[in-house]
Amino acid sequence: MSLEGYSVSLLPAIEAELQRQVARLEEPRTRPFHEMLAYHLGWTGERSGLEAQGKRIRPLLVLLTTAACGTAWQSSLPAAAAVELVHNFSLVHDDIQDHSNKRRGRDTVWVKWGMPQGINAGDALFVLSNQAILDLEPTHPTEIVIKAARILHDTCLHLTCGQYLDMSYEERTDLTIDDYWPMIGDKTAALLAACCALGSLLSDVDETTQETYREFGHYLGLAFQVQDDMLGIWGDSALTGKSTESDLVSGKKSLPVLFGLGKEGRFAQRWAEGHVRPEEVNDLAALLASEGARLYTQEIVDQMTNLALQSLRLADPKGEAGEALFELANKLLNREA
Repeated sequence: MSLEGYSVSLLPAIEAELQRQVARLEEPRTRPFHEMLAYHLGWTGERSGLEAQGKRIRPLLVLLTTAACGTAWQSSLPAAAAVELVHNFSLVHDDIQDHSNKRRGRDTVWVKWGMPQGINAGDALFVLSNQAILDLEPTHPTEIVIKAARILHDTCLHLTCGQYLDMSYEERTDLTIDDYWPMIGDKTAALLAACCALGSLLSDVDETTQETYREFGHYLGLAFQVQDDMLGIWGDSALTGKSTESDLVSGKKSLPVLFGLGKEGRFAQRWAEGHVRPEEVNDLAALLASEGARLYTQEIVDQMTNLALQSLRLADPKGEAGEALFELANKLLNREA
């Protein structure tokens, strides 16, 4: 069965489990509160539907990993919902911290309901994720549920540390590439690693295999973020659906930018002068490429991709679910948007 074939079964089950978890708020007094979460998750409001919901990559990773370890994926649905709720909690708060007005082409929660309610909606998604992971109890031993909860909680702490570093870097002028890896390791890779760790924990594989799956998710996350940095400067806006000028104009200290700053050449000189104007972007991106940043970034993408796929091969995922897991990994690692 292909990834597409698995998705036909998995995605509706993921949505149903998410709706079941969020339904804890669907009471008369908190129904408007429930609507905030339902809107953010893409179920209601203008242009609701698949595009507004996102790709649900993280819960897919949980379920496919469980299935590839030889266990029925249905038993991991609460964990799949938990990681997606964590992801969306971080998105709601990110939108507030970044003053982002749009998320997937729609007004963000804080824009529609105000910043205080937006913060509270993010908090609710976080709490619901913790409740969801405990719903593993009927189908798994208590010690496994505790381990799963610990993975989730540790990951949430990593996410907040990554966000702290990301925000603290905005005003710093002394950053190097060495500062980049801890930030994306916590902010991006930690949750993907947790997905694979949870999916394998909730099966019958040994701890060595669980660690190998976790490493696969870790390197997958690193490769995904570095590729995102590359697309943010040199991507095709017709494919990415966003302006390629955004990362340079916003002053994001991505891997290519840090590489360019380390060269202390013409790019670094222009960057030090202050805000990049939209009309400068094409020339500045070309300058950055000429100083070797694009080639370097692609080499890092290739390196992290190889490490991710090597870890997945070592984990030796089984059957059609294993094939689908390789297909999902290759889809994420070879994207143009």
